[in-house]
Amino acid sequence: MSGAGTARVLAPAKLTLSLRVLGVRADGFHELDSEMVSLDLVDELVIDPEGEGLEIVFEESSEPVSDGPANLVRRALEAVGRSAGVRLMKRIPVGGGLGGGSSDAAAVLRWAGCDDLEVAARLGADVPFCVRGGRARVGGLGDRVVPLPDEPRSFVLLVPPLAVDTAAVYRAWDALAESDQRADGPDSNDLTAAALVVEPALGRWRDRFAELTGRTPRLAGSGATWFVEGLLEDFGLAGTRRVELEEREARLIQVRTIGPDDTAGR
Repeated sequence: MSGAGTARVLAPAKLTLSLRVLGVRADGFHELDSEMVSLDLVDELVIDPEGEGLEIVFEESSEPVSDGPANLVRRALEAVGRSAGVRLMKRIPVGGGLGGGSSDAAAVLRWAGCDDLEVAARLGADVPFCVRGGRARVGGLGDRVVPLPDEPRSFVLLVPPLAVDTAAVYRAWDALAESDQRADGPDSNDLTAAALVVEPALGRWRDRFAELTGRTPRLAGSGATWFVEGLLEDFGLAGTRRVELEEREARLIQVRTIGPDDTAGR
């Protein structure tokens, strides 16, 4: 893929540091208030406006990703009325709640010069934030993005060999007793209890991560990724990339926050 106008665009993962479910709207969607940051864990898109097709390459073994019409890269191209050939290098874990598909779509919108958050929101709730990037307070259905000052921070992610269905988590949240729908603390995630109902194995991975770090892990969005703030070496885990539990392996990934200007190709 080497057309004259070929561009290389980065698609950073997003991490949801806090998430409040404010209520359910008349149309059944949930009103949210959350804080999100962009991470230096990135997918990479090579976009050739003279090409066609979508090629997906995985850096690690992964859950499958469709390259058909429902793929968010294809949908983003359609939303801006463009055609192109795209080679997508997937580094963001699939199904981990880190916004990989949304960020890929946002990368296409940025490449096309589209910063319209209404267009982004039609593709998915996380896409508007991913278009803006950096650090922001995100509300509504994801369509209200208020930039916040960047804060250099580091996190360790534990990505279990699980994929959690976001829609199922929201249905489980709706079914919880009201007293169980709210998490404690300013940096809490109201979806945690519901995610544990949908996928109980998440709790065992959380406990394993807590044993390793001595910290209380937080859930990223609807899951399945857990995270703690700090560096691997802070927890005596320098060089550790895998964690075992019940004969299965989770990935450990060291990440740092990045600003909104760190999304151009390098």
